[in-house]
Amino acid sequence: MASRSALAVSTFLCLAALAALSAHAADPEEIRDFAPPADGAPPNASYFTFPGLRNIDVKQGQFANVTNVNVVSFPALSGLGVANALLVYPPGSVNVPHTHPRGTETLFLLEGTLEVGLIDTTLPVPVLFTQTLYKNDIFVFPRGLVHFQINKSKYVVRAYASFSSTNPGLVSLPRTLFGVHIDPEVLTKSFEVSSDIIAKLSAVQPYELDSLRGYSFEAKKDEELKDLLNSSKLSDLMF
Repeated sequence: MASRSALAVSTFLCLAALAALSAHAADPEEIRDFAPPADGAPPNASYFTFPGLRNIDVKQGQFANVTNVNVVSFPALSGLGVANALLVYPPGSVNVPHTHPRGTETLFLLEGTLEVGLIDTTLPVPVLFTQTLYKNDIFVFPRGLVHFQINKSKYVVRAYASFSSTNPGLVSLPRTLFGVHIDPEVLTKSFEVSSDIIAKLSAVQPYELDSLRGYSFEAKKDEELKDLLNSSKLSDLMF
C-alpha cells in the first residue's frame, strides 16, 4: 500500500512538473535537431548562415533601426525557439516603449553608450528601473514587461538582441494605444488630457509599420499581411 501511495505521489509530481513546463513554454518543443529546408534540398553550411547583417546602413531619424533575424528572414531558426535582432540607434534616437509577450529579450551592447528602461509590474505600484549601458554590457528584459532604449549621445550606438522565442511578438505602446482608433473619450479620460492632444498622438506613425517587418506570421490568413510588410513598397518607411 505504501509503495502504491509513493508511486501515486511521484506520478502526480511528474505530471505537475510537466504541466508547469508546458504552461511556461513560449514555443512548442522541436522533436528534430533542426527544421530542414522548405524546398526539400539537403542542408548545407549556407543554410545555417545569415549574412544579412554584413552591410547595414544607418538611417538617421528619431527612431532606432531594427533588423530582425527570425524564421521569416532566417528559416534555419524554425523550431529552435530563438530569434534575434540588430539594433542601430542614430544620435538622439529611441526604441519606443514596447513589450514582447512571448519572449524574454537579452540586449548586448556592441558599441557606444545606451540608456535603457524596464518597468517592473510585480508590485501594486509599477517600478521603473533605468541603467546606462556601456560596450559589452548585457541587460535582460523579462517577457511581457514594458521596456525602452534611448541614445542620448552624439554617436551611433549598436546593440544585438536575442529572444527566447522563435516569435517573441511586439506590442508597441504608441501604436497600440494611439494607432487603432480607440474612442478618444476613453483616452482623454484615461490620461486626463485634452482631445487635441489625443488627436495628435493618434496620428499614424509610419515607423510602426516597419517595426513589424521580419516578424513571424504563423497563420495562413496572415500571409497577405506578411507579404505587404516585407515588400519593397514599404522601403520608404524604413527607420
